[in-house]
Amino acid sequence: MTALPASPLAWAHLLLGLSLALWTLLFLFRIVLTWYPQVDLSQGAMRLIGAPTEPLLAATRRLIQPIGGVDVTPVVWVGLISLVRELLVGQQGLVTQAMRHASAVA
Repeated sequence: MTALPASPLAWAHLLLGLSLALWTLLFLFRIVLTWYPQVDLSQGAMRLIGAPTEPLLAATRRLIQPIGGVDVTPVVWVGLISLVRELLVGQQGLVTQAMRHASAVA
């Protein structure tokens, strides 16, 4: 069993990684749901996917028009979140490096 993080920086690393992974998963669900236009994202359990992602997608749709009738904004967000995740909590990420530095100094 893995021990819980001891430092606030380790907690931040864990929570940031998990929240960015959750956002990626939500946008991946949105990509799959574009194949099923009859699904209403404002009803039932689908609100858990639609409500957190729609504000970001609506703003992005004003900048990026559909390509060939296909909404590509969820793909854009998956790419952006993956980039941010790698820059912050990836193997060479900023928070990862700060955490390693803090443990080396201690």
